Amino acid sequence: MSSGLAFPTVTAVAPAVTFPPPPPPIDPQAVPHTGMLHLHDPVAHVSSHVADAAGHAVHQAADAALQVLGSLSGVLLAGRAALLTTRVLAAAAVRAAEEQRCLERQQELAATAAEQWQAAAFAAVRINARRRALLARVARATAAGGPAGAPPRPDLPPPLEPVDERLCDLRQELARSEEAVRRAEERHAAWEQQRLGAELRLDEEDDAFQRALRESRQRALRRFSAERTAEAEGRPTSRPAPGPRPQPGLDVEEVRRTGAEILGELDPHAVSEAAELAAGAVRHAVRRAADDPRRARIHLNEARKYVRDANKDARLTREAQERAALHYDFLVYETPEGAEDLAPAPEAVELLRRTLEDGVPLSKDERDLVERAVDERRCALEAIYVREQCAGAVEELARRFGGHTEAGRPEGQEIRLDWTPDGWEPDHWLRATLVDGALSVATMYHGEPGERTPEQRALDDARCAETHKRLAEFQQITQGLGLGLEFEVRTEGALPGVLGDGAVTVDKLREQNTGQPANEPRHAPRHKTVNGDERRRDHH
Repeated sequence: MSSGLAFPTVTAVAPAVTFPPPPPPIDPQAVPHTGMLHLHDPVAHVSSHVADAAGHAVHQAADAALQVLGSLSGVLLAGRAALLTTRVLAAAAVRAAEEQRCLERQQELAATAAEQWQAAAFAAVRINARRRALLARVARATAAGGPAGAPPRPDLPPPLEPVDERLCDLRQELARSEEAVRRAEERHAAWEQQRLGAELRLDEEDDAFQRALRESRQRALRRFSAERTAEAEGRPTSRPAPGPRPQPGLDVEEVRRTGAEILGELDPHAVSEAAELAAGAVRHAVRRAADDPRRARIHLNEARKYVRDANKDARLTREAQERAALHYDFLVYETPEGAEDLAPAPEAVELLRRTLEDGVPLSKDERDLVERAVDERRCALEAIYVREQCAGAVEELARRFGGHTEAGRPEGQEIRLDWTPDGWEPDHWLRATLVDGALSVATMYHGEPGERTPEQRALDDARCAETHKRLAEFQQITQGLGLGLEFEVRTEGALPGVLGDGAVTVDKLREQNTGQPANEPRHAPRHKTVNGDERRRDHH
């Protein structure tokens, strides 16, 4: 056995991973494809979090509560959240709250640190999205004006920023922010009902109708608040069964009372046009009640349909706005100073800004464009995460078994890691090369290709046998670092090379091992995401 090939997948996001610095500038006098880093150098450390993360990959509740979220882990969790449904994010928020209650009761938690952080980070992303969507609604309502005056300015705390926060502190901030957003949503919903109320009058003198309408609206507002709370907690909601349909013999007062009940069911965020259609149908019903009860019943049924459709549209619009806010926050994220930059997505960001500021819904093509941008950024972050954790695994091997490690970023490769275990010098070392999501680990010997003496072949075989054991240990370490991989073992002997130079690429290994042409398409990196009810495998 001399080499192994694997396609790492992100199975869990370890909490403490930070963004790496960009590769060092190339020295014009140096070989143009080396760009070496030294893993033991604190200034150019590829994976500064590894010493703790690799040695203590699984934390129980007490340790996890004191842990600090790394910058790369935080934005990667936000990217995963951006691809999930509101229901899954709400369920994560419930888990985060329950984990906090377990700690307060001094009950043991079964969740690992990664699982606890995922729940808390997803909850923070959801609250931030609700906050941004609410502020956008208030801004649009203020700009539109109307008989209800300006809406109240929401009293909201700043958005949650989990990075560099301890889990125990973030959970407390989650509870405070959730309550603040809920209160602000209720206040704005009450103002929206006042706006609708100005458009739901039958006539200026009809006090009985207005009284019935106010009572109906108050019941609807309480129900709206309860439903929003249930949505935030991931609980199913159930609306009361509709009352009996009006019969042909109804008198005018009963038609008014039924009309008030129907109009009071309007979602506070329903658009004015829908409210006016429903109110118009009720007006017609009242006018026809005395002389044509059957026609009055038809108009009331029309009003009920207008309200039902308006409520559905309002709910879908609210969900779309919150999803746009979630996507916007993720796509405008900028990496910390001194870290690798992420590719911008200006077209998608502009579409999201427009839909938040103007309330213009995205078309299907625009939604597809935004979701592609979100998924591409998430894949880019997962590629960085895989690279960092692979570097961490090699460093952990060196910590356990001794030896020298160094890393490079050769042209066309995501990273190259060389490890010379104790006792292998000066003839052999191990090289891990990551290219397009494919990880190769090969046994290397110093020299040029050519015939090996029997003594050299015997030493090659001994080093290859040791490599087999190291691959199993490498897999075990990477599992603790949030990666899943399974090596495909190859048995052709050690490969020639120069330590720190002449990196072996996956293409070369495959060409040597299978005869596959180098220009044949490789497998794209595979990133697996499994969360709750959302199961997907993406190939990019």
